[in-house]
Parts: sequence; C-alpha cells; structure tokens
Amino acid sequence: MLQGAITHEDFEGHKGTIEAGDLQWMTAGRGIVHSEMPAAQGTQKGLQLWINLASKHKMIEPRYQEMLSKDIAETMIDGIKVRVIAGEALGIKSPIYTRTPTMYLDFTLKPGAHLQQIIPKSWNAFVYILEGEGVFGNQKSQPVTSHHILLLGSGDGLEAWNKSSKVLRFILVGGEPLGESVVQFGPFVMNTQEEIDQTIDDFENYTNGFEKARHWRSESAISLDY
Repeated sequence: MLQGAITHEDFEGHKGTIEAGDLQWMTAGRGIVHSEMPAAQGTQKGLQLWINLASKHKMIEPRYQEMLSKDIAETMIDGIKVRVIAGEALGIKSPIYTRTPTMYLDFTLKPGAHLQQIIPKSWNAFVYILEGEGVFGNQKSQPVTSHHILLLGSGDGLEAWNKSSKVLRFILVGGEPLGESVVQFGPFVMNTQEEIDQTIDDFENYTNGFEKARHWRSESAISLDY
C-alpha cells in the first residue's frame, strides 16, 4: 500500500488490514475466495502485481505472507534507498518467498544518484515510475516521468540516474519466464481452455478447493449492504 489502508479477508478465516507501507503476498494456488475493501476514508493507493504459477504448482494450497512496513528489508547507500519487497538488492534480501523466482524492488534516488542493479539475463523485467523523473539504460537517454512503464530488453542489469533536482522513485519488477501457455478468464489463470472450464465448474459447484465458498460472505460486503 502506498496511501490509505485496505482490509482483506477470505473463506479460510484470514483477515487483516494493510496500511501505507505494508505488504501482502498471496499465493492463490488451487483457489481462494477473498475480498479487499477500503479501510479508511479518502484516497487509497497501492500496487498490485499478478505473477503466473508454473503448471506443476497450480493446485498447491493457498498461502499468505504479510509484512508490516517496519519489517520490510530496507537500506540506503550513496543516495539510493531500496525497499526489497521480493528478491535482493544492495546487499539485502527480502524474507518473502516467491514460488516463481521474482524481484520486486522499490527504489528512491536522491538528486545526482546513480543505480546499477543486477537482473538475471534470462528474466523479463520492467520499471514503473512512481515519482519524479529519471534516465534509464543510457546516460544519453531522454528522461522518463512518473506513471510511465519501461519494458526492459535483454541484458544483465539496469542502470538509472536521477539528474533532476527532485526525488526519483520507481519500482523494478522482474521474473523468470515460465515458457508455458496461458489461458485466462476473469480471475482464473490456467494453461489450457479445458483447465479453465474445469476451474469454473469447480467454482460454481463448490468443489476442488472451493467447498468453503458455499456459505462464506465477506463481512465488509455485508456492512455495505443497503
């Protein structure tokens, strides 16, 4: 969460509130029915990333990992602050376990700072700029401003410069490609249309992991009823 707070709950009994700076990493696995509702007045801002699971892991049991802002791995070196949501950067590593090898790094660069971050050559990666403007890849590149995404090409890392007079903040996200077919319908992501059809059937008939959904309803949703 970047601003505000979100309350989450599911049919397994998990419930909590994620406030600004906190994170939740959920592995949906064979399926989990859950809700996410604003927990505060005003504006709520956050980032949500969906990562595909390999076919051999599609039917694992759901799992949650939650972390308060104060417990997220963080360091600052030479005008560069990083919060390591997943993966490793500047010598520190996140305790968050990702079944699909993933990096999720929240960088803040002071004016004049220069970042060099290793990315495995075989991974796909992108940058999303949250605040300020930065120069990426080559010092001669044109500055890129907030709310833009940069899809990175092949290589073994990222270089970034803050040549402005204001703070630059961006996330760097990367992951190992699975090389498998993807078929998606609504929130369901499988490898074939037949698997999607079976998943929808399981959901509608409360089978194969969805049994508890039959009688469950979000308390947040109930409180909004008129």
